[in-house]
Amino acid sequence: MNASLPSPSGRVFRSDAPLAPAPGLLRVGTRGSALAVSQTTMVAEQMATATGLDVALVIITTHGDVTRAPLSQLGGTGVFVSALRDALLAGECDLAVHSLKDLPTGACAGISLGAVPVRADARDALCARDGLTLADLPVGARVGTGSPRRAAQIRARRSDIDVHDLRGNVDTRLGRVGVDLDAVVLAAAGLDRLGRADAITERFPLTDVPAAPGQGALAIEVRAADATTEPYIAALSAVDDAEARATALAERSLLATLEAGCAAPIGACAEVTGDELRLRAVVYRVDGSEQLTAEASLPWSTTAPDSGVPVPEVPAELGRRVAAELLAAGAADLAPLGGRA
Repeated sequence: MNASLPSPSGRVFRSDAPLAPAPGLLRVGTRGSALAVSQTTMVAEQMATATGLDVALVIITTHGDVTRAPLSQLGGTGVFVSALRDALLAGECDLAVHSLKDLPTGACAGISLGAVPVRADARDALCARDGLTLADLPVGARVGTGSPRRAAQIRARRSDIDVHDLRGNVDTRLGRVGVDLDAVVLAAAGLDRLGRADAITERFPLTDVPAAPGQGALAIEVRAADATTEPYIAALSAVDDAEARATALAERSLLATLEAGCAAPIGACAEVTGDELRLRAVVYRVDGSEQLTAEASLPWSTTAPDSGVPVPEVPAELGRRVAAELLAAGAADLAPLGGRA
């Protein structure tokens, strides 16, 4: 099925079937969930405007979309990524759009990170019955989440709450609120992108409840051989944001240095403040009973380095420094690190 979507320049449309390459066409691979299609459509429309090319959303089914197993048991990072990468390398699409927090931290042969668009709200959001906040939920309230990090953070703040594993798309999860759950915790960015912000009863401040590394950011991958050729240069430069890339890569460097998967109970928040890139991270014991915090900053700008670290390497170096501090404080004894996602 092909369904046209409005675009101010080149045509943007969806294809649920394989689509052959063609002159004047960019094929962007995406998962088929409502959220994935919504966020990929935003990217596609920007590319169509910048290049004048038609942009097709090519729907790819991933293992994470069809299994019902808990996310924490699906082998760590990559469960939503590998099928899209396979399609990209096989030439079934020209670019691939991911939620950046889903990407494994290691390099993928033949694939480059082409762009990180402007980052959406990175916070977690509580969606509770009767407009309740986390503090207002009654003792024994049932709260759903598929994230060990979110579960640990909830337990750290409210040890009297009953946390339940949660799978399914956004509507499925929200549909359980007021039925068998008192609340669910979801990414604010996804709810905003789907027009479901009205379901949010509380947005958790990142200072108290840091989100998953890369949350709220998108990653656009391209075949390495195409990354420095047109029309890919024009399409990717139209959506890449230097600040979003820096903050997301600092958080991912932290995760890589800790050798932790996306399911590990680790929260991180990087931000650009003036001429500094700052990163704060927290590692939790799975039951929420203990946590370790570390924070550091480095000079950062889009032009010249002031720290002796080349500009492209500042986020990676910052992530390594914060991770080293956490490891020195005993983070590996607190959480499943060393690749044990």
